[in-house]
Amino acid sequence: MRLATAVSIIALAVPAMAQAQAAGAQVAEASADNGAIQEIVVTAQKRAENVQNVPIAISAFSANTLKERAVGDVAQLSNAAPNVTLDAGTPFSGSTSVLSAFIRGIGANDFAMNIDPGVGIYLDGVYLARTVGANLDLPDVERIEVLKGPQGTLFGRNTIGGAISVVTRKPGDKPAFEGNITAGRYNRFDAKGYMDLPISDTLKSSVTFSFKNRDGYQKRIPYPSATPYVTDRFGSLPASGYKTSDREGGQHEWTIRGKLLWEASDRLKVTLGGDYMKIDQSSMANSVLAVTSGVPGPFAGLAANNIPGTALDVVTGSSGFLFAGLYNFCIRATPDQIAARNAGALCGVRGTPLNAAANLPPLASVNVDGDPNNNRLPYDNRWISAEKDTSYATGNSFSNMKVYGFNGVIDYDLTDTVAIKSITGYRNITWASGLDLDNSPLAILEPSFSLTQNQFSQEIQIIGSALDKKLNFVLGGYFFHEEGKMRDFVTFSEGLLQIIGPNDLKTKNYAAFGQVDWRINDLIGITVGGRYTHEDKDFIGRQTDANGFNYKLFNCPVYGDPCQSILGFPVPGEPLRYYVGGTQKKKFNNFAPKVGIQLHPTNDVMVYGSWSRGYKTGGWTTRLSNPLPFAPDFDEEKAESFEVGVKSTLLDRRLQLNLAAFTTKYDGIQLNFQQGVSPTVQNAGDARIKGFEAEAVIAPMRGLTINASVGYTDAHYTSLLPQAVVAANPFQAGTVVGGYLPKTPKWKFNLTPRYKLDLGGKGSIILLADYTRTSSLWNDTERTYLIRRPGLDILNASVTYESPSGNWDLTAGATNITNTRYIVTGQAQIAGGQIYGTWSRPAEWYAKVGVKF
Repeated sequence: MRLATAVSIIALAVPAMAQAQAAGAQVAEASADNGAIQEIVVTAQKRAENVQNVPIAISAFSANTLKERAVGDVAQLSNAAPNVTLDAGTPFSGSTSVLSAFIRGIGANDFAMNIDPGVGIYLDGVYLARTVGANLDLPDVERIEVLKGPQGTLFGRNTIGGAISVVTRKPGDKPAFEGNITAGRYNRFDAKGYMDLPISDTLKSSVTFSFKNRDGYQKRIPYPSATPYVTDRFGSLPASGYKTSDREGGQHEWTIRGKLLWEASDRLKVTLGGDYMKIDQSSMANSVLAVTSGVPGPFAGLAANNIPGTALDVVTGSSGFLFAGLYNFCIRATPDQIAARNAGALCGVRGTPLNAAANLPPLASVNVDGDPNNNRLPYDNRWISAEKDTSYATGNSFSNMKVYGFNGVIDYDLTDTVAIKSITGYRNITWASGLDLDNSPLAILEPSFSLTQNQFSQEIQIIGSALDKKLNFVLGGYFFHEEGKMRDFVTFSEGLLQIIGPNDLKTKNYAAFGQVDWRINDLIGITVGGRYTHEDKDFIGRQTDANGFNYKLFNCPVYGDPCQSILGFPVPGEPLRYYVGGTQKKKFNNFAPKVGIQLHPTNDVMVYGSWSRGYKTGGWTTRLSNPLPFAPDFDEEKAESFEVGVKSTLLDRRLQLNLAAFTTKYDGIQLNFQQGVSPTVQNAGDARIKGFEAEAVIAPMRGLTINASVGYTDAHYTSLLPQAVVAANPFQAGTVVGGYLPKTPKWKFNLTPRYKLDLGGKGSIILLADYTRTSSLWNDTERTYLIRRPGLDILNASVTYESPSGNWDLTAGATNITNTRYIVTGQAQIAGGQIYGTWSRPAEWYAKVGVKF
């Protein structure tokens, strides 16, 4: 109903807008320097165009807008763009460089290599395949384009929700420097600069640097125990690294980029670029919101094995436990109680003869053996975080990353109307992260990860026009190759479960695409396009449990046959390996079409409608905690979207108003479900998404500009597979038909007034406020109450003094002025023992001095 109403409003508004525009058209150019709204040129259709002439819903941000709004990375665009949710970090990644991106209800909230993003991130035309490292630093941006809805025709793979294109500056013709230094709360110190260094009239270069440093806002403090207790030696359990920090949520990174532009002739231009980023900082802050050690945990699949002597009573039925509860039982139970429940092996030595060097002493009866010197702390409600910004955690806290890349762009004009463009890109990531999620000195939940990934891409575009530029076309081909290795290390309950998960992935992607835009006459234009994609994927999974939990659970102490076969471990000679052997292979073929029509009642009003399809590639579920005789996989997602909209520039370019309404049929959704301790991916069902958005820029008087936007999204499941339904429980609303998709608020409203006061030869002052109202959203698939994000009001503000010469400026500002706190990301790890989440950053002030010459 709301969608139909929005379409009706758009239709009724068009004649009035056209009439108003016709009255002011003659003086628009003359008043362009008199406080009118300036144009933003984008390349959303692979050619330079005024954003107002592109029949796509786009939120475009210039370099100056990003600077004044203090946007330092991609995630900070979230408040500025309607129907867009961008979060720095995903559940248990521990790194703010990982980007969780959702546009109009479609995206991905994970960092594993087996899960592809649903929103494509592009840096100077090069696609970034991983969410790891996708939250880009933005020291030298010319503009950012946020394209909404499926963009498969021109942008390609995994842009089913949309695309975010980051375009950096081109080297200038004259020597120049622009930079700033920022200080702020939590010992913040940032420095960045951009230099134009022309070498000759035809050869130009630029260099950009950025350094960011800030202490964490969550402080680790010792647990004030009244009685002595022991813990295992730090580093005794498998991990990707061993490094702690006394604060979490800190920042320490630096970036350098360089560009070389060769203007060989009037027809040929060659641009070479390179960038390098290094991050060495603590993990994301984390708080425990609930402890679930007393929740019963049926391991029904294990019971089906019906093995005599099983210790199932410890972990099943109304009197049983999950992993944190099993740990509590082991340390508190007497030897007789442990024997009565056949739990001697479960509570015994942590490790197996296959990894003797990593074996740890038994947990059995340590708190009831009469020796207080070996007592251990239980895991119970004392570990629920009392304060958002303190933690009792003592385990790993680090996020280290090195990313570098190279790209080359060749632009060659074959004729006056036809050009060819080549975009070559290579990127390499090395990442390691470790975090402590249990808010205690215990190793109840301590994951860590490592990733190495490289990718190569080559795109060729033929861009041209005909019929006196009334017909514009883009034809192209694309090749993409990726290789990566990821290792998961996840410790549960002091090593009762020790998951080690090496995964290897290879991908090859080939595509051919084309789009034609024909302005049939002054009133009507049409768009027709499509992209055919073929993709090959190879995967090898090697998940194991270094503690041999299944063998101990079933009192089957032989790590090999016959126990291996009885328990279902699939690979001969690898008795602890959950995942099947061999290389798994999948192929995907997709055609993503687009058809659109545009009406131009005046030169500055466009009404458009479009139909398009998009897809997101499939893969394999990798995080196993029980052996399977097959490789669990999932297929591609598909989306079919209809959109209508209006783009207008009115009132002598004093008002820019863009409206869009959309409806999307979203099939085969790849949802991340918690099954036991394992987050698993499956094509859970289908959804219907509909909504609208409006963006306005108003310049009512000299010096005053008001940016405003509103977005509405209704994104709910229309069907779910039976195994994907999660019933409501005390912790969760469940995943049910009619339930809302994660990371998708119904409403988002932004208002950003900016006023520039001219001091009459003594410089100028810029006052800026940035207010965002967002309705509540669910942070996870199962709709967990404690990590649900409520309705939010976020206010940022700044005041800037610009010198009369324009060569320097001073800024004082604050973010999250009202100190609104909410859970950015989190997980209900009920089987592991807790529900945890990351609280958003508190109120922070900053001061900045900038120079330009």
